[in-house]
Amino acid sequence: MTRLPVRLGIQQRILPAYRVPFFDMLAGECEGGLSLFAGDPLPGEGVITGELSISRVYHANNRRLPFNLGGALWQTNILDWVKEWDPDILICEANPRTRTTPAAIRAVKSRGGSVIGWGLGAPDFHGILAPFLESYRRSVLYEYDAIISYSQTGADQYARLGIPPERIFTACNAVAAKPAHSAPERKPTATAAELKLLFVGRLQERKRVDLLLEACARQPEGMQPVLWIVGDGPALDALREKAKKVFPRAVFFGALQGRELEEKFSAADLFVLPGTGGLAVQQAMSFALPVIVAEADGTQEDLVRPENGWRITPGHLDELTKTITLALRDISILRAMGQESYRIVSREINLERMVEGFKKAILFALSNASRKGE
Repeated sequence: MTRLPVRLGIQQRILPAYRVPFFDMLAGECEGGLSLFAGDPLPGEGVITGELSISRVYHANNRRLPFNLGGALWQTNILDWVKEWDPDILICEANPRTRTTPAAIRAVKSRGGSVIGWGLGAPDFHGILAPFLESYRRSVLYEYDAIISYSQTGADQYARLGIPPERIFTACNAVAAKPAHSAPERKPTATAAELKLLFVGRLQERKRVDLLLEACARQPEGMQPVLWIVGDGPALDALREKAKKVFPRAVFFGALQGRELEEKFSAADLFVLPGTGGLAVQQAMSFALPVIVAEADGTQEDLVRPENGWRITPGHLDELTKTITLALRDISILRAMGQESYRIVSREINLERMVEGFKKAILFALSNASRKGE
């Protein structure tokens, strides 16, 4: 696919470090350049932010109600950015809680540009504000010239709201490029007690590593695996104390990067994310690991399938325990699932394919804009 004849603007709440490779790759496809509009995370949010290398970031003034009531966000200087950058295409977070987005949409369209929404989907709202938020969301979504969804589940939700199918594009959520390395060779047979389960991520309560310790301890005698825990965070000391009492076969390595982390991926046999969040699953799959992942926002549905792993309910100890037991029961099947993980991230879900999805939506919006001008 050729480079895009476009000057691209992207609105985000913040710029997390894991998104930097994607935005830089997308910027390299835009002949007119890319400007990202993003602000600071909330105090105590624990998000590591990043910097772009081949495009620019315009700092957004993120403003919220006291105590973050309702989660509403105002980016008070977004119109200054739109005026200065003057994008041909604006890609916005398709989030109804960002109240300054409609003004940005109007400003771009008044200058002859097109606007694309990018979001997780359109799950049901709950609570007293649900009817208002639903009505507001529909009104904003209908203003977009195209919609990009993180997953097929999200795309289906947008379609149910009445968005025409030809305006909906899927760019499966990815945080890593196609693996440059080959799949590691692993022993075809081993006993369950020799297998190594791996967790990689920030050690905080919502990751539910405490449940992973308990689930490993509940495995039948002679089938209890070794558990490798890679990461640092506020829950580290409590987890170490729990491991001493519940599952002494757990080994804590602290935070690892580069070759040291890759060695753990290569030597492990099964990757487990028992709680919400977690970006390491795609990297684990690039090392031919089968995966057990707690299902949260629907983006895992495309990445984790019955052929390469299991999706489980976050925070459900019994389900996690039974799934680990099932995974350890047949090592030959486990190895085959790992090979399927490698195939998925090599051919289907990676940064290159995500960029292709965005390019298709951008070309559609450009074509639609040219038809309107005829």
